[in-house]
Amino acid sequence: MSAPIRVGLLGVGRIGRLHARLLAREVPGLQLSAVYDVDQAAAAAVGRHLAVPVVSSSEELFESAETDALAICTSTDTHVEMLIGAAAYGKPVFLEKPVSLDLAELDRGIAAVEGGGVFVHVGFNRRFDPAHASVRHSISAGDIGELHLVRISSRDPAPPPVEYVRVSGGIFLDMTVHDFDMARFVTDAEVTDVFALGDVRIDRDIADAGDLDTAVVTLRHANRVLTVIDNSRRAVYGFDQRVEAFGSAGMAASHNPLAHTGTVTTAAGTKTQPLPHFFTERYVPSYVAQWTAFEEAVRAGEAPPVTVHDGRAALVVGLAAWRSAREGRPVQTAEIA
Repeated sequence: MSAPIRVGLLGVGRIGRLHARLLAREVPGLQLSAVYDVDQAAAAAVGRHLAVPVVSSSEELFESAETDALAICTSTDTHVEMLIGAAAYGKPVFLEKPVSLDLAELDRGIAAVEGGGVFVHVGFNRRFDPAHASVRHSISAGDIGELHLVRISSRDPAPPPVEYVRVSGGIFLDMTVHDFDMARFVTDAEVTDVFALGDVRIDRDIADAGDLDTAVVTLRHANRVLTVIDNSRRAVYGFDQRVEAFGSAGMAASHNPLAHTGTVTTAAGTKTQPLPHFFTERYVPSYVAQWTAFEEAVRAGEAPPVTVHDGRAALVVGLAAWRSAREGRPVQTAEIA
Protein backbone atom coordinates (compact mmCIF):
# COMPACT_ATOMS: atom_id res chain seq x y z
CA MET A 1 0.00 0.00 0.00
CA SER A 2 1.10 3.58 -0.66
CA ALA A 3 2.28 5.64 2.29
CA PRO A 4 -0.37 8.05 3.66
CA ILE A 5 -0.36 11.61 2.35
CA ARG A 6 0.76 13.77 5.29
CA VAL A 7 -1.52 16.79 5.74
CA GLY A 8 -0.60 19.87 7.75
CA LEU A 9 -3.65 21.71 9.09
CA LEU A 10 -3.97 25.45 9.66
CA GLY A 11 -6.75 26.62 11.95
CA VAL A 12 -8.22 24.63 14.84
CA GLY A 13 -11.58 26.30 15.31
CA ARG A 14 -14.73 24.18 15.19
CA ILE A 15 -14.35 23.06 11.57
CA GLY A 16 -10.57 22.75 11.88
CA ARG A 17 -10.88 20.45 14.89
CA LEU A 18 -13.33 18.28 12.98
CA HIS A 19 -10.96 17.97 10.03
CA ALA A 20 -8.01 17.30 12.35
CA ARG A 21 -9.84 14.39 13.98
CA LEU A 22 -10.89 12.93 10.64
CA LEU A 23 -7.38 13.19 9.21
CA ALA A 24 -5.88 11.62 12.31
CA ARG A 25 -8.35 8.77 12.69
CA GLU A 26 -10.89 8.30 9.90
CA VAL A 27 -9.21 8.43 6.46
CA PRO A 28 -6.64 5.63 6.05
CA GLY A 29 -4.90 7.20 3.05
CA LEU A 30 -4.24 10.48 4.86
CA GLN A 31 -2.29 11.37 7.98
CA LEU A 32 -2.39 14.51 10.12
CA SER A 33 1.24 15.63 10.23
CA ALA A 34 1.05 18.87 12.27
CA VAL A 35 -1.29 21.70 13.26
CA TYR A 36 -1.02 25.47 13.47
CA ASP A 37 -3.24 28.23 14.84
CA VAL A 38 -2.65 31.83 15.86
CA ASP A 39 -4.15 30.70 19.17
CA GLN A 40 -1.20 28.61 20.28
CA ALA A 41 -3.03 27.26 23.32
CA ALA A 42 -5.85 25.91 21.14
CA ALA A 43 -3.34 24.37 18.73
CA ALA A 44 -1.44 22.81 21.63
CA ALA A 45 -4.65 21.26 22.98
CA VAL A 46 -5.42 19.67 19.60
CA GLY A 47 -1.81 18.53 19.25
CA ARG A 48 -1.90 16.81 22.64
CA HIS A 49 -5.29 15.22 21.99
CA LEU A 50 -4.29 13.81 18.61
CA ALA A 51 -0.60 13.27 19.39
CA VAL A 52 0.68 15.43 16.52
CA PRO A 53 3.28 18.22 16.43
CA VAL A 54 2.33 21.87 16.76
CA VAL A 55 4.21 24.46 14.70
CA SER A 56 4.63 28.13 15.53
CA SER A 57 3.89 29.72 12.13
CA SER A 58 2.07 29.05 8.88
CA GLU A 59 5.36 29.34 6.97
CA GLU A 60 6.86 26.57 9.08
CA LEU A 61 4.00 24.31 8.10
CA PHE A 62 4.15 25.33 4.42
CA GLU A 63 7.83 24.49 4.07
CA SER A 64 7.94 21.42 6.31
CA ALA A 65 9.49 18.36 4.69
CA GLU A 66 7.12 16.29 6.88
CA THR A 67 4.04 17.71 5.15
CA ASP A 68 2.85 16.64 1.70
CA ALA A 69 -0.42 18.63 1.55
CA LEU A 70 -2.11 21.49 3.40
CA ALA A 71 -5.57 22.04 4.87
CA ILE A 72 -6.55 25.70 5.29
CA CYS A 73 -9.30 25.93 7.91
CA THR A 74 -8.52 29.37 9.30
CA SER A 75 -11.03 32.24 9.46
CA THR A 76 -12.45 33.27 6.09
CA ASP A 77 -10.73 36.67 6.08
CA THR A 78 -7.33 34.90 6.09
CA HIS A 79 -8.04 32.36 3.35
CA VAL A 80 -6.63 34.24 0.38
CA GLU A 81 -3.37 35.18 2.09
CA MET A 82 -2.97 31.64 3.37
CA LEU A 83 -3.72 30.28 -0.09
CA ILE A 84 -1.18 32.56 -1.75
CA GLY A 85 1.42 31.63 0.86
CA ALA A 86 0.75 27.92 0.42
CA ALA A 87 0.80 28.18 -3.39
CA ALA A 88 4.46 29.18 -3.33
CA TYR A 89 5.34 25.69 -2.09
CA GLY A 90 3.32 23.79 -4.71
CA LYS A 91 1.69 21.37 -2.28
CA PRO A 92 -1.92 20.24 -2.78
CA VAL A 93 -4.33 22.36 -0.76
CA PHE A 94 -7.69 21.67 0.85
CA LEU A 95 -9.44 25.03 1.40
CA GLU A 96 -12.51 25.49 3.55
CA LYS A 97 -15.43 27.51 2.22
CA PRO A 98 -16.22 30.27 1.62
CA VAL A 99 -12.95 30.93 -0.15
CA SER A 100 -13.34 34.68 0.43
CA LEU A 101 -16.00 37.33 1.02
CA ASP A 102 -14.42 39.63 -1.58
CA LEU A 103 -14.40 38.80 -5.27
CA ALA A 104 -11.28 40.79 -6.13
CA GLU A 105 -9.37 39.12 -3.30
CA LEU A 106 -10.58 35.71 -4.45
CA ASP A 107 -9.42 36.41 -7.99
CA ARG A 108 -6.00 37.34 -6.58
CA GLY A 109 -5.85 33.94 -4.90
CA ILE A 110 -6.98 32.14 -8.05
CA ALA A 111 -4.26 33.87 -10.08
CA ALA A 112 -1.63 32.68 -7.59
CA VAL A 113 -2.68 29.03 -7.59
CA GLU A 114 -3.26 28.86 -11.34
CA GLY A 115 0.05 30.58 -12.02
CA GLY A 116 1.80 27.92 -9.97
CA GLY A 117 -0.34 25.02 -11.18
CA VAL A 118 -1.34 24.21 -7.58
CA PHE A 119 -4.04 21.65 -6.76
CA VAL A 120 -6.74 23.33 -4.64
CA HIS A 121 -9.90 21.56 -3.49
CA VAL A 122 -12.65 23.72 -1.97
CA GLY A 123 -14.55 22.17 0.93
CA PHE A 124 -18.15 22.04 -0.24
CA ASN A 125 -18.71 18.77 1.61
CA ARG A 126 -22.43 18.45 0.92
CA ARG A 127 -21.67 17.35 -2.63
CA PHE A 128 -20.31 14.16 -1.05
CA ASP A 129 -23.41 13.38 1.02
CA PRO A 130 -24.77 10.12 -0.45
CA ALA A 131 -28.39 11.30 -0.38
CA HIS A 132 -27.72 14.65 -2.05
CA ALA A 133 -25.40 13.02 -4.58
CA SER A 134 -28.16 10.53 -5.45
CA VAL A 135 -30.37 13.43 -6.56
CA ARG A 136 -27.71 14.63 -8.99
CA HIS A 137 -27.19 11.06 -10.23
CA SER A 138 -30.93 10.60 -10.85
CA ILE A 139 -31.00 13.80 -12.90
CA SER A 140 -27.92 12.95 -14.96
CA ALA A 141 -29.19 9.40 -15.54
CA GLY A 142 -32.44 10.77 -16.95
CA ASP A 143 -34.58 9.09 -14.29
CA ILE A 144 -36.85 12.12 -13.84
CA GLY A 145 -36.84 13.29 -17.45
CA GLU A 146 -36.19 16.93 -18.26
CA LEU A 147 -35.36 18.87 -15.10
CA HIS A 148 -37.71 21.79 -14.38
CA LEU A 149 -37.43 22.75 -10.71
CA VAL A 150 -35.07 22.25 -7.75
CA ARG A 151 -36.05 23.00 -4.16
CA ILE A 152 -33.48 23.20 -1.36
CA SER A 153 -34.34 23.61 2.33
CA SER A 154 -31.46 24.51 4.65
CA ARG A 155 -32.25 25.35 8.26
CA ASP A 156 -29.87 25.48 11.21
CA PRO A 157 -30.91 24.46 14.74
CA ALA A 158 -29.87 27.79 16.29
CA PRO A 159 -28.38 31.11 15.21
CA PRO A 160 -24.62 31.53 15.46
CA PRO A 161 -23.18 33.99 18.00
CA VAL A 162 -23.68 37.58 16.89
CA GLU A 163 -19.90 38.06 17.07
CA TYR A 164 -19.62 35.51 14.26
CA VAL A 165 -22.44 37.12 12.28
CA ARG A 166 -20.63 40.46 12.28
CA VAL A 167 -17.63 39.01 10.38
CA SER A 168 -19.15 36.09 8.47
CA GLY A 169 -20.45 37.96 5.44
CA GLY A 170 -24.02 37.28 6.51
CA ILE A 171 -26.54 34.56 5.79
CA PHE A 172 -25.99 34.41 2.02
CA LEU A 173 -22.21 34.01 2.31
CA ASP A 174 -21.82 31.92 5.44
CA MET A 175 -24.91 29.70 5.20
CA THR A 176 -26.70 29.82 1.83
CA VAL A 177 -23.35 29.57 0.03
CA HIS A 178 -23.62 25.80 0.59
CA ASP A 179 -27.02 25.83 -1.11
CA PHE A 180 -25.78 27.93 -4.01
CA ASP A 181 -23.08 25.34 -4.60
CA MET A 182 -25.62 22.53 -4.25
CA ALA A 183 -27.88 24.22 -6.83
CA ARG A 184 -25.02 24.34 -9.35
CA PHE A 185 -24.00 20.78 -8.48
CA VAL A 186 -27.46 19.25 -8.81
CA THR A 187 -28.49 21.13 -11.97
CA ASP A 188 -25.02 21.02 -13.55
CA ALA A 189 -25.71 24.55 -14.78
CA GLU A 190 -24.53 28.03 -13.90
CA VAL A 191 -26.80 30.57 -12.21
CA THR A 192 -27.78 33.56 -14.36
CA ASP A 193 -30.41 35.38 -12.25
CA VAL A 194 -30.94 35.76 -8.50
CA PHE A 195 -33.91 37.13 -6.54
CA ALA A 196 -33.61 37.14 -2.75
CA LEU A 197 -35.99 38.17 0.02
CA GLY A 198 -35.12 38.10 3.70
CA ASP A 199 -36.14 39.27 7.13
CA VAL A 200 -35.24 38.98 10.80
CA ARG A 201 -37.79 36.75 12.55
CA ILE A 202 -35.63 35.20 15.28
CA ASP A 203 -33.05 37.51 16.86
CA ARG A 204 -32.98 41.32 16.69
CA ASP A 205 -29.25 41.29 17.45
CA ILE A 206 -28.80 39.75 14.00
CA ALA A 207 -30.60 42.75 12.49
CA ASP A 208 -28.37 45.10 14.47
CA ALA A 209 -25.39 43.28 12.94
CA GLY A 210 -26.75 43.99 9.45
CA ASP A 211 -27.79 40.41 8.72
CA LEU A 212 -30.93 38.34 8.14
CA ASP A 213 -32.04 35.11 9.81
CA THR A 214 -34.83 34.01 7.43
CA ALA A 215 -34.58 34.06 3.64
CA VAL A 216 -35.92 32.72 0.36
CA VAL A 217 -33.85 32.85 -2.83
CA THR A 218 -34.99 32.03 -6.37
CA LEU A 219 -32.36 31.20 -8.98
CA ARG A 220 -32.60 30.86 -12.74
CA HIS A 221 -29.95 28.65 -14.31
CA ALA A 222 -28.47 28.86 -17.78
CA ASN A 223 -30.49 25.77 -18.78
CA ARG A 224 -33.74 27.53 -17.68
CA VAL A 225 -34.13 25.36 -14.57
CA LEU A 226 -35.47 27.25 -11.54
CA THR A 227 -34.15 26.64 -8.02
CA VAL A 228 -35.88 27.82 -4.87
CA ILE A 229 -33.91 27.89 -1.60
CA ASP A 230 -35.39 28.52 1.85
CA ASN A 231 -33.19 29.26 4.87
CA SER A 232 -33.74 29.73 8.57
CA ARG A 233 -31.17 30.15 11.30
CA ARG A 234 -33.41 28.39 13.84
CA ALA A 235 -35.28 25.14 13.28
CA VAL A 236 -36.35 24.03 16.77
CA TYR A 237 -36.57 20.37 15.68
CA GLY A 238 -32.93 20.04 14.52
CA PHE A 239 -30.68 20.39 11.49
CA ASP A 240 -32.93 20.34 8.42
CA GLN A 241 -31.28 19.68 5.04
CA ARG A 242 -33.33 18.54 2.04
CA VAL A 243 -32.98 18.66 -1.74
CA GLU A 244 -35.76 17.94 -4.24
CA ALA A 245 -35.53 17.85 -8.03
CA PHE A 246 -38.71 17.85 -10.11
CA GLY A 247 -38.75 16.93 -13.77
CA SER A 248 -41.00 15.96 -16.66
CA ALA A 249 -40.94 12.26 -15.67
CA GLY A 250 -40.87 12.43 -11.89
CA MET A 251 -39.03 13.59 -8.81
CA ALA A 252 -35.83 12.78 -6.93
CA ALA A 253 -35.23 13.89 -3.36
CA SER A 254 -32.93 13.61 -0.36
CA HIS A 255 -34.43 13.56 3.11
CA ASN A 256 -33.16 14.06 6.64
CA PRO A 257 -31.73 11.04 8.43
CA LEU A 258 -32.85 10.46 12.02
CA ALA A 259 -30.48 10.18 14.97
CA HIS A 260 -31.15 6.44 14.75
CA THR A 261 -33.94 4.16 13.51
CA GLY A 262 -35.42 3.17 16.87
CA THR A 263 -39.12 3.81 17.38
CA VAL A 264 -41.64 3.48 20.20
CA THR A 265 -45.25 2.62 19.32
CA THR A 266 -48.11 2.88 21.83
CA ALA A 267 -51.82 3.63 21.77
CA ALA A 268 -50.87 7.29 21.50
CA GLY A 269 -48.98 6.69 18.25
CA THR A 270 -45.42 6.15 17.09
CA LYS A 271 -42.49 8.16 18.37
CA THR A 272 -39.38 8.41 16.22
CA GLN A 273 -35.96 9.87 16.97
CA PRO A 274 -35.02 13.53 16.40
CA LEU A 275 -32.94 14.86 13.54
CA PRO A 276 -29.17 15.17 13.98
CA HIS A 277 -28.49 18.35 15.93
CA PHE A 278 -26.03 20.03 13.54
CA PHE A 279 -23.60 19.50 10.67
CA THR A 280 -21.03 17.85 12.92
CA GLU A 281 -23.51 15.00 13.43
CA ARG A 282 -25.26 14.97 10.05
CA TYR A 283 -22.37 15.33 7.64
CA VAL A 284 -19.42 13.40 9.07
CA PRO A 285 -19.71 10.69 6.36
CA SER A 286 -19.65 13.40 3.68
CA TYR A 287 -16.50 14.93 5.17
CA VAL A 288 -14.81 11.52 5.15
CA ALA A 289 -15.93 10.92 1.55
CA GLN A 290 -14.64 14.36 0.60
CA TRP A 291 -11.20 13.65 2.06
CA THR A 292 -11.13 10.29 0.28
CA ALA A 293 -11.92 12.03 -3.01
CA PHE A 294 -9.16 14.57 -2.28
CA GLU A 295 -6.66 11.78 -1.68
CA GLU A 296 -7.66 9.86 -4.81
CA ALA A 297 -7.43 12.95 -7.02
CA VAL A 298 -4.01 13.92 -5.63
CA ARG A 299 -2.62 10.42 -6.12
CA ALA A 300 -4.04 10.14 -9.64
CA GLY A 301 -2.87 13.62 -10.69
CA GLU A 302 -6.44 14.56 -11.53
CA ALA A 303 -8.28 17.88 -11.19
CA PRO A 304 -9.66 18.73 -7.74
CA PRO A 305 -13.19 17.37 -7.14
CA VAL A 306 -14.35 20.91 -6.27
CA THR A 307 -12.29 23.74 -7.75
CA VAL A 308 -11.57 27.34 -6.81
CA HIS A 309 -13.83 28.31 -9.71
CA ASP A 310 -16.69 26.45 -7.99
CA GLY A 311 -15.89 28.52 -4.91
CA ARG A 312 -15.92 31.68 -7.02
CA ALA A 313 -19.26 30.84 -8.64
CA ALA A 314 -20.92 30.34 -5.24
CA LEU A 315 -19.52 33.65 -4.00
CA VAL A 316 -20.85 35.47 -7.07
CA VAL A 317 -24.34 34.08 -6.43
CA GLY A 318 -24.08 35.05 -2.76
CA LEU A 319 -23.07 38.61 -3.60
CA ALA A 320 -25.91 38.81 -6.12
CA ALA A 321 -28.33 37.58 -3.44
CA TRP A 322 -27.22 40.34 -1.06
CA ARG A 323 -27.62 42.97 -3.79
CA SER A 324 -31.06 41.62 -4.64
CA ALA A 325 -32.22 41.61 -1.02
CA ARG A 326 -30.97 45.14 -0.42
CA GLU A 327 -32.27 46.62 -3.68
CA GLY A 328 -35.52 44.64 -3.91
CA ARG A 329 -34.99 43.44 -7.47
CA PRO A 330 -33.72 40.43 -9.44
CA VAL A 331 -29.97 40.61 -10.07
CA GLN A 332 -28.09 38.97 -12.90
CA THR A 333 -24.85 37.30 -11.87
CA ALA A 334 -23.22 39.06 -14.81
CA GLU A 335 -23.62 42.29 -12.81
CA ILE A 336 -21.33 40.84 -10.12
CA ALA A 337 -18.86 38.76 -12.09
